Amino acid sequence: MAMKKCLLVLMFFITATTGLLAQAQYEILKDEKHPEQHILRGIINKYLVQNDSSYNWYNSSQNIYRPDTATLSAFARNKDKVQFVVFGGTWCEDTQFILPKFFKLQEMSGVLDTNITFFGVNRAKRSLSSITDAFGVKLVPTIIIMKEGKEIGRVVEYGKTGKWDKELADILNQ
Repeated sequence: MAMKKCLLVLMFFITATTGLLAQAQYEILKDEKHPEQHILRGIINKYLVQNDSSYNWYNSSQNIYRPDTATLSAFARNKDKVQFVVFGGTWCEDTQFILPKFFKLQEMSGVLDTNITFFGVNRAKRSLSSITDAFGVKLVPTIIIMKEGKEIGRVVEYGKTGKWDKELADILNQ
């Protein structure tokens, strides 16, 4: 029953991200620790972060990343077979380091933007509508790989080995 509820909630959010709902699905919060920035909470996308001048970390982090051939191939082979559910905090240094690289890998491998649902969380690691609870997210970034509506694996922060991208590729190669 919990899985069905989770899938229904996910389908709602995926529908919302494809533009079928005109209302904004995120909020902009003041960041008390870093007043020059703000926190995006809810359904967001890489373009909101990439094009926001207060997030100068996005492009600099993305520019230094060069995925290896095996990782890129795993993503490319599975680009039409899986969906990614991503949780990150615009305030979080781990998110700032990993997610720009993840999105570069996504772009280089041909994974469509519509195959990624990106949830911004606040410092308490909460998104809108308790979606973090539905997915059991405790730390960010968390990248979940879904296939046919079921989770086939996830990488939390830097993963178990520190090579988050290779761990995602290993999940895709299963």
